[in-house]
Amino acid sequence: MKILALSGSNADSSFNLALLKFIAAHFKDRYDFEVTSVKGLPLYKEGVDAPESILALGKKIEDADLVLIGSPEQQHSVTSSLKSALEWLSSSIHPFNGKPVVIVSTSPMPQGASRSQLRLKTILISPGFGVKLFNGDEFMMGNAPKQFDGAGDLVDEGTIKFLGHFFDEVDEWYAQITK
Repeated sequence: MKILALSGSNADSSFNLALLKFIAAHFKDRYDFEVTSVKGLPLYKEGVDAPESILALGKKIEDADLVLIGSPEQQHSVTSSLKSALEWLSSSIHPFNGKPVVIVSTSPMPQGASRSQLRLKTILISPGFGVKLFNGDEFMMGNAPKQFDGAGDLVDEGTIKFLGHFFDEVDEWYAQITK
């Protein structure tokens, strides 16, 4: 399965990007990953044709079997950079139509960006998307600075074990929706 892992952060040092990179490395024998980010994408402008960078991201989404979004939390919601990218991708072009989407998140706060996941799910079921949204177990990792070692690896074996369980559920769901 080809997975596009999309970080919703434009931070210079993103825990969600680190999480996606760990997932891609840890499950490299199970999936074909491409890790990318919304960092550097232009702000959405209504009535303007999508710029090349948005069209390129849209093509990556279209080419993927599944999109895995790492969603940081800002002010109890998704980041403005992720929201802006999604606005381009749901109004100028529509690469998410029928696309399986899974959300993960991490945060320095104990809640693990849980509110961001909730808001993102609401956005993704809005008109213009048409996603197939995974609603099984959720992966929200709190206290991110303590979760990674210096090499970017997760240090808690329980968290790593739960990721395996999480992706087992994703595989079962994916098989059901792609029959």
